[in-house]
Amino acid sequence: MSDDGASHGLTKWHGTTIIGVQRGDKIVIAGDGQVSMGNTVMKPNARKVRRIGENGKVVAGFAGATADAFTLFERLEKKLEQHNGQLLRAAVELTKDWRTDKYLRNLEALMIVADAENLLVLTGNGDVLEPDGGIAAIGSGGNYALAAARALTDYEDDPETIARKAMAVAADVCVFTNGNVTVETV
Repeated sequence: MSDDGASHGLTKWHGTTIIGVQRGDKIVIAGDGQVSMGNTVMKPNARKVRRIGENGKVVAGFAGATADAFTLFERLEKKLEQHNGQLLRAAVELTKDWRTDKYLRNLEALMIVADAENLLVLTGNGDVLEPDGGIAAIGSGGNYALAAARALTDYEDDPETIARKAMAVAADVCVFTNGNVTVETV
């Protein structure tokens, strides 16, 4: 994301872990509930993973500034409406806007989104990434969760079990991630 804000005299909100795991026809997105400001836990039970779109057919999780993420959730929902619920098309259109729009390009967030067919990572650089091996993770604890999930795939087939165990590893290692996990399945 960006610097720690020290040069601007601001305290940045940061830290979270979101993981997406796809196995067979099941996709799970899980996220922790901790919101931190500096070294202080401001809220332990935020909901960073939620269903969006018509009938909640899309699951989205975010890492980054909360207000920015909610703006992106709203924009993605509008794109889903415009493109008849086609997640891949809506994601491409959102990231185009995110990269080029003067207001949106300043948003500090990353997203993992999924529907029944797709697991994607969306960035403000215009990226729509399909993760290698069906596992994606973002946020301050993302690398810990990603490594744990990859190791678990040799021993575990259930994506929810993989996601929950990977989140537990991230919560044990990353001080900006807690064990209060929200899980949504598509």
